[in-house]
Amino acid sequence: MSNTRKRVAEDAAPSKKKHKKRKANFQENDALDAELGINTLFGRMDSQLLADHLAQKLTRFGSDLSPVEISDLTISANSIQDTTSWQEPRTLDKLPDFLEKFSEDPESLVKAPKKHGSPHTLIVAGAGLRAADIVRAVRKFQGKDNLVTKLFAKHMKIEEQVKLLKGKKTGIGVGTPARLIELIENGALSLDNLQRLVVDASHIDQKKRGVMDMKDTMMPLARFLSRKEFTQRYVDEAKPVALLFY
Repeated sequence: MSNTRKRVAEDAAPSKKKHKKRKANFQENDALDAELGINTLFGRMDSQLLADHLAQKLTRFGSDLSPVEISDLTISANSIQDTTSWQEPRTLDKLPDFLEKFSEDPESLVKAPKKHGSPHTLIVAGAGLRAADIVRAVRKFQGKDNLVTKLFAKHMKIEEQVKLLKGKKTGIGVGTPARLIELIENGALSLDNLQRLVVDASHIDQKKRGVMDMKDTMMPLARFLSRKEFTQRYVDEAKPVALLFY
């Protein structure tokens, strides 16, 4: 190849990369429904695509981590339940229906395990305000002996949450990764009866950012989802935990 042709080829390569990047950004931006406040891509991603998406975000935001550390935070495709059969918009008002659809026994959602502070469902959000909205959305499952519990920093001190979990039965807990980790590690939040982890993935804020679009929310989420208590059970047939992205 002549020097001139070689230079032309080299100049064209970055251009192709930029074109691909622009195309990817366009496709992602096109999926953002500002009116509904959701990223519609999550409704079209199967388990493998979700795993790839998580891996891309880890690579982007975990640039200060070693390959081994990144590997430890990676979630495999077979750990994620495919929810592409859900055809409704992944908006807050549809969340209860989504939970019922992907529960083997929908009626069990209104019941709490006998053990205090041991929910069957944990819903993970990126921020306290959003978690508070989710609590209100799933309150239809709450009953006299079945609390929908606020497990995030806003509104409640951790001491209050510890007391609540130790003294009450709860079927559904809604929280942020950091506070959930703290409650697990201090023993107040039991995972013995956990059946499903639901990530509030589709929601976008006014700046069109979701929980995986910011380092401050993506990395705590990755550390939470990749805890051994969960990863061992994502693929455990005897006592599984379903990992769902809403």
